[in-house]
Amino acid sequence: MTDRVLKGHGTENDFVVLPDPDGAVWPEDRLSPEQVRTLCERRAGLGGDGVLRLVRSRHVPDAPDVLGDDLAACEWFMDHRNADGSHAEMCGNGIRLFLHALVHEGLLDRAACTDGVLVGTRGGPRRVGATDDGRYWVDMGPARPFGHGEAKLPGGALAGLAVSMGNPHLACLTDVPVESLDLSAQPVVEPALFPEGVNVEVVNVLEPGAHIRMRVHERGVGETRSCGTGAVAAAYAALTASGADTGTVTVDVPGGRLSVRIADGTTVLTGPAVLVAEGVLL
Repeated sequence: MTDRVLKGHGTENDFVVLPDPDGAVWPEDRLSPEQVRTLCERRAGLGGDGVLRLVRSRHVPDAPDVLGDDLAACEWFMDHRNADGSHAEMCGNGIRLFLHALVHEGLLDRAACTDGVLVGTRGGPRRVGATDDGRYWVDMGPARPFGHGEAKLPGGALAGLAVSMGNPHLACLTDVPVESLDLSAQPVVEPALFPEGVNVEVVNVLEPGAHIRMRVHERGVGETRSCGTGAVAAAYAALTASGADTGTVTVDVPGGRLSVRIADGTTVLTGPAVLVAEGVLL
């Protein structure tokens, strides 16, 4: 056993990846919030928006509770921590990187992933697969609106649609160019609507129902270059605002481009996943 680490990203939403298939290297009591914060620190650590542990579901203490009857179908579990050390339910960019890392480590055959592999997350099971052009897709499940809210930013407030993707989002469509908005601080939102915090997306519609530009402030992290669940929430908000309930939306984020298909009662996110480094912790 060695403290091997990988570093990678999905549209520059970056993660420290810890290979631990048998749960022996990074058990729960070792992967403490303090350890996660150290790994994600960009000056004194490896740097990242979060940590992903590659581990079999049977070695994750809370996996039976969050997966229920799907536990046996999910060999692998994405043990995802935010940069502040807190547990995270789901990340669309992270889970694509998770599958790519499993392939890289020889734990899965990429050719066998075309139709998708069921992966456990704290937001429930998610099916993730490989595309012929080298990208990865993930069935994100249905987007579930649960009200309307407001995000107060320096310089003003934006109204938005509250959307659950297994984690909470507030997608704010605005005519103000998103690059001009200040996301340096946590947006202020209604605690009654978001008791556990929320990811806030600011969104420009470039083509109604088809193309948007987005920035995001993630709870427990700050502004990131991309957010997969946020891209889906933003695409859903833009699509419904156009009067449609199905379609494919191109989502431009600071770190690249994603595609979101909304149809058949679910959402599918497609985009790249890249490993940039591997090594051993000292």
